[in-house]
Amino acid sequence: MRPELFAGFPSYLTMVMVGFLTATLLAKRAAVRAGLPGERIVDLAVLVLVLGVAGARLLSVATDGKLADFVHLCSEPSQVAAPDAAVRYCQTDEQCGFDYLCDRDARDEVAAGKRGSMCYPPRDCLAVFKFWQGGLTFYGALLFAIPGALWYCRRKRLDFLAVGDLVAPYLMVGQGIGRIGCFLEGCCYGAPTAGPFGVRFPGHALARHPTQLYEMAADFAIAAILLFAVAPGRRGERLGWMLALYGAARALVELLRDDPRGGIGPLSTSQLIAIPAIALGLWLVARARRGAQPGHPL
Repeated sequence: MRPELFAGFPSYLTMVMVGFLTATLLAKRAAVRAGLPGERIVDLAVLVLVLGVAGARLLSVATDGKLADFVHLCSEPSQVAAPDAAVRYCQTDEQCGFDYLCDRDARDEVAAGKRGSMCYPPRDCLAVFKFWQGGLTFYGALLFAIPGALWYCRRKRLDFLAVGDLVAPYLMVGQGIGRIGCFLEGCCYGAPTAGPFGVRFPGHALARHPTQLYEMAADFAIAAILLFAVAPGRRGERLGWMLALYGAARALVELLRDDPRGGIGPLSTSQLIAIPAIALGLWLVARARRGAQPGHPL
């Protein structure tokens, strides 16, 4: 894994931005080819980026089970468990890895089996805002970005569903590129596997499913389906298929995930949100196929 793609460029944030720029440029080109003013797509993309990052971070913090850790990072860092990449037992700070510290006061408790780790992170009251270190949820981005896109389309007198059809394939391309950043960062990993696709992530004794790459492949496949298998011209159909196919793919990939994340009962947060996303997507497809008139996107 490579937490830094280049010196000073975090892999996760870099690939997310590459994905965003790629999706924006492709969508702008598609708009221009259709004889439409592509600058409106760029304006919309900037708005969606700001709202999407805010929503993605908020949902991640609220539902991934790490809210208490963010509180403790500011108030009492020694209460935050060291990640798998840090050693379990230490005599010096250097043994913990990263910039973690050794909790020497807990040495005897560790020996007695009362603590799982003696390494802990340094105090960081701003950690909750550091999304570039990982911790963005795609569904959170959608939940915040969609109302913003609706507002923009209404303000500019654009057809929201037609705009959604135009950008849907490229949104999947951008999401797929962003998942490469997850893989390089080592987050969002899967359960242990002895299969041929297993990857040994830093700090993990066993090879694990590279679920980041599974979703990347699914995202690119959905983009290809939307571009080449879904006929254009029916308002909302491509957008509907994107929601339905991504929801189904994400729910399946979640079955193999093994990183800490929130949920209710056997379902993760992403699986719970996938249910209404699939339902909405299928409704949009059915509505489009009932003969809704095509609209001009811009």
